[in-house]
Amino acid sequence: MSKPRKNEPQLGFAIRSRRKQLGLTLQALGEKAGVSVGYLSQVERDNATPSLGTLAQIATALDTGLEYFITSSKPSDGLSRANRRDRFSVAGSPVTYETIAAEYPGAAMSSYILNIPPHYTSETVSHEGEEVLFILEGRIEQTLDGEVIAMECGDSLHFNGSTPHRWKNPTDSPARVLWTGTLSVLHPKGIELT
Repeated sequence: MSKPRKNEPQLGFAIRSRRKQLGLTLQALGEKAGVSVGYLSQVERDNATPSLGTLAQIATALDTGLEYFITSSKPSDGLSRANRRDRFSVAGSPVTYETIAAEYPGAAMSSYILNIPPHYTSETVSHEGEEVLFILEGRIEQTLDGEVIAMECGDSLHFNGSTPHRWKNPTDSPARVLWTGTLSVLHPKGIELT
């Protein structure tokens, strides 16, 4: 097998990363894609190259398009311009989000700027992965496993997502928070682009 050229996507790595983002085992992905576990394992280790048809089945099972695996990324693909970022909100929520991170094959992180209105409190959640919060403007109170941590502009917090957590803006002013994490939040349902 020939070595990939610089900037050429690493197919096996991209498939494995996307599978793990979705929390799928090789067995579950194989069943969804109609491909054997042994063959998938070889593909993920770059010891086998699937046909375009098989790759399309794998892409569908991973809830993504074929282009996710065959498009090469350029350094500028990861550039986010302040005045051209996708902005969206979850239906019924006053929090708005700005997309920071790029989606490219094998990407393991998501990143958003959260615009949090005064007196808003999130629900308590826990999940796999890690999170990093960096306060850009305003103040928030982050609760981790029952402990309340007051955070102001310039403060940051890195924590394990499996720890029950929530945040709130206790002030009369909006807050802006840079959120980065390994939790997959790619194209969740109920999101409206604004």
